[in-house]
Parts: sequence; structure tokens; C-alpha cells
Amino acid sequence: MILCANPKEQYLSHKNEIKLAIDKVLESGWYVLGQEVKLFEKEFANFVGAKYSVGVASGTDALFLSLKALDIGIGDDVITVSHTATATVSAIEATGAKAIFVDIEEEYFTIDVSKIEEAITVKTKAIIPVHIYGHPCDMGEVLSIAKDNNLYVIEDCAQASGAKYKDKDVGSIGDIGCFSFFPTKNLGALGDGGAITTNSKELYEKLLMLRQYGWNENRESKFQGYNSRLDELQASILRVKLRYLKQDVEKRNKIASLYNELLKDTSFVLPKVRDNCYHAYHLFVIKTDNRNELIKHFKQNDIIAMIHYDKAVHMQEAYRKKYSFTVTENIVNNILSLPMYPELSENQVKFICDKAKEYV
Repeated sequence: MILCANPKEQYLSHKNEIKLAIDKVLESGWYVLGQEVKLFEKEFANFVGAKYSVGVASGTDALFLSLKALDIGIGDDVITVSHTATATVSAIEATGAKAIFVDIEEEYFTIDVSKIEEAITVKTKAIIPVHIYGHPCDMGEVLSIAKDNNLYVIEDCAQASGAKYKDKDVGSIGDIGCFSFFPTKNLGALGDGGAITTNSKELYEKLLMLRQYGWNENRESKFQGYNSRLDELQASILRVKLRYLKQDVEKRNKIASLYNELLKDTSFVLPKVRDNCYHAYHLFVIKTDNRNELIKHFKQNDIIAMIHYDKAVHMQEAYRKKYSFTVTENIVNNILSLPMYPELSENQVKFICDKAKEYV
């Protein structure tokens, strides 16, 4: 069966190295915030092109702690999009702040920068642009608007490890970058994990304390903190996979090119890439009518395609709000994610495309 995402295949690709890394941690007797986490943080910061990196328990925690580090909470507004994983919004509202949604661009699915300024009020403290599916937002415009309005920029890079905007890696552009290492991500652990990147020494030092009870070097809580630590086992696994991340993203781009070539003459609307951007292709998302029938057709041929996301956040019960977004609400009705992972073979991609064209 060809899956939409298949983290087991990546594990099998690096099985021996991962087992050695895990054994090394088990033998060390140090399982929380040890050498593996320190080394991973340094290596990941270097990969992203940021000065600092802080390993945390999940991508959601990365967002939450970043907001707390910027003193964002009750009475504050944070501008973001509704077409995103629920985690983006749950992290904002967990701080006591309010998520203010704006619509997205039809071509790239990312935040429509022309809608941001009209959403800014005296309560607005930050913008969270989401590099959805691995495609970078228009960060030049986001930063310009943020500067003009004295706002922070927190990049949601959960799906975008390896993506670039004008030769800069996402996560190194705003004030803070937030990453998820959920197993299906471009850089995936074998469990939960996340990281925060920044070029600010002050924010870095505060984040180190926030992830562990607000402790200073003497384990005295200087302010309220939390328990959100990337553990040694996951850090050791991520260190192995990080060595292959660049080439894995290159493989994703080759798979995307093959999809684009084989499906170019169909009725499917294929993903576009913004000028001067490098797509990380966490997902390859098309737009199509009658997608439920196509999903059934795929399933009959042992292909699992998925919908990310069939309901925008503002349409879900927990976060339902009185918004009307033409692009967001139209897109969620016809998007479909085709299988995308580095181990997907050329023959498998051709098979998927043959079945897609057979359905059409």
C-alpha cells in the first residue's frame, strides 16, 4: 500500500544508524537534557542558519513557549491563518491571547499579506505566518508590515524544515521560528518533539528557562515556567536524520517535479511555487472536484491520499468564530494530499498518476 506519508520507510532507511544512536543514549544513563540535546540544538541551528536553537517537547509547545517568551497573553491579539493545523491556534489561545484570522492566497495557500494590516488593532502583538505544506510565506511583506506596526513575527515552520525564502531558511527570518518533529514531518522523530530557533540571545536564554520551570542555573524558578523538554532519545534520532534532511528535501522536490510533469495535462490544479522560494514539499497538495470519489478510487488501488485540512480552524467547534474567508473556505472543499515522502519511488509516482488519470 502506498501511503500519504510513511515514517516507517524513513526509519528503515537509517535503521542501523538510529539503533546505534539509541543504544549510545541507553548506555550513557543520561536521558533528559544531556549531550545529545545540546549537540542537536547546535546542529539544527546551523542547518537553519540561526544563532540559537532550543529543543522542546513538541511543535505546539514551540509556539506556546515562543509566545510566552515574548510576554504575549491575556488581552493580546495574534494574527494568523485559519487554514493550518489546529496546533497553531491552540498554542495562541493557551496563552490567553486571541487568534485573529485572515484569509490565504489561492495560489500558495499561505497568508494573504494584503489582508494583514486591516486586521491590526492596538491589541495586536504578533503575526504567525504558517509555511503551510512546506511552502514559504511572503516573508518580505510580513516583516515589512510587522516593522511598521511594531509587531513580533513568529514563523510556524512545523511543515517546512528545509524550505527557503530568498536563500534564507525558514526559521531564521522572523524573531522566532517554531518546528515540529512529529514522525511524519520532513525531519521526524520517533515520537513527539519540537524546536525553537532565534537570533536573539535574550530570547534564547529566556526560552531555556521557560522549557524547564523557569529555572536558572541553580534550579531556582525566576518566573513561571513549564515542563517541555526534548528528550535524549529523540534528539539522538533527530541527529541521525538531520544529516540526510537536505537530500531528503531534494528528493521531495524531484517527486514533486515528476507529479507536475505527469499530471500537467489533467484537470487537477497543481501546487505553484512563489518566485525566489524553495518548497520543502512536506505535502503535495492538489485541488480537484469530486475528491471523495477520487479518494475511493485511490483506495481501491492501494493508494492512501488524505485531506489536510477538510475544515479550517474557524469552522471547528472548539474555535468556531464569525469569519467569512472566501479563499480558505473554497480551498478546504477541494484540496487533496497525494503521497509524498523521500522513499517514494519513481515507479510508485507513475502508478499514482496513472490511477489519477484513469479516474479522470
